[in-house]
Amino acid sequence: MTALEATLIIAATIGTGLIGGLFFAFSNFVLHALDRLPAAQAIMAMQRINATVLNPLFLGIFFGTAVIAVAAAALSLSSRGDAAVWLSVLGAALYVGGVVVVTMRYNVPLNNRLAAIATSHADPSDDWAAYARPWLQWNHVRTVASLIACASFACLTATGVVI
Repeated sequence: MTALEATLIIAATIGTGLIGGLFFAFSNFVLHALDRLPAAQAIMAMQRINATVLNPLFLGIFFGTAVIAVAAAALSLSSRGDAAVWLSVLGAALYVGGVVVVTMRYNVPLNNRLAAIATSHADPSDDWAAYARPWLQWNHVRTVASLIACASFACLTATGVVI
């Protein structure tokens, strides 16, 4: 294994772990805490979270991990002939398909709809319910996909394939 391939696999492990941990927090307690607030407050809080997360550090890690994971898988495919290469391919496929695609296809449109909701009308409870349930379900998918991707890349380091 080349130093470049090892570096990419380690970076993919870290990136998928960071993103998986963030999504786990939302699945485990953030959305549940917001559900305990009045709907208008929950909507306003999530609107602010969604606006704040769009920053260079998060976006760099989120999309950079996809690029790194695909590069690691491509390099593994071109330079290796053993079964371990498929761990890299699995990690990249899960991250790109289960995290990036799910985010862009499901979570972002839900976030955009939530951003358009004015919390000043009488009772936005239905608006919050229509957002929170599907958003959380898709977030569970992203969490599991990212953490399995992380485990796939981590297995390459734990088995000594990388080191």
